[in-house]
Amino acid sequence: MLDRLREDVRAALAKDPAATSAVTVALLYPGLHAVWGYRVAHALWERGFTFTARLLSQAVRLFTGVEIHPAADVGRRLFVDHGAAVVIGETAEIGDDVLMYHGVTLGGDSMRREKRHPTLEDGVTVGANATLLGDITVGENATVGAGSVVVESVPPETTVAGSPAEQVSGTGAERAVSQECGPE
Repeated sequence: MLDRLREDVRAALAKDPAATSAVTVALLYPGLHAVWGYRVAHALWERGFTFTARLLSQAVRLFTGVEIHPAADVGRRLFVDHGAAVVIGETAEIGDDVLMYHGVTLGGDSMRREKRHPTLEDGVTVGANATLLGDITVGENATVGAGSVVVESVPPETTVAGSPAEQVSGTGAERAVSQECGPE
């Protein structure tokens, strides 16, 4: 467990150029505290203590401004920079080494008890105030621009931006441009 905590601190130091020391990160980064609180709540959830897990997750939300449902599946080294107003829904799945900024929502698009929240694969970056809705997948090492609204899956190694989000670079972007310009 202590190794996991150190790993989270190292991830924050690597992903935030304003981070000055491990002590500062460990004591003063609410996004990091939210992830740590989630990890405890998730362990409780997995053991069947669902009410206690939800109670803890709401206490963490009160103190950090970040709400991560204890049933969500979060990988290693998630870093939530400027951890305010982030919401991660119940069936969300987040891979390793994901960077997420403030105001991000991984929201559901269904009232049914099914997979209804996004999946972020390893290495994804999600910009401030982006909203990702539904059972979509954001592929490995993709980037979602700030303020984007994403309702369709994003290929790996791709950047999307806008509302609704459209591909601006990466795999397939060249095809999209050539299709708009017509045949050569």
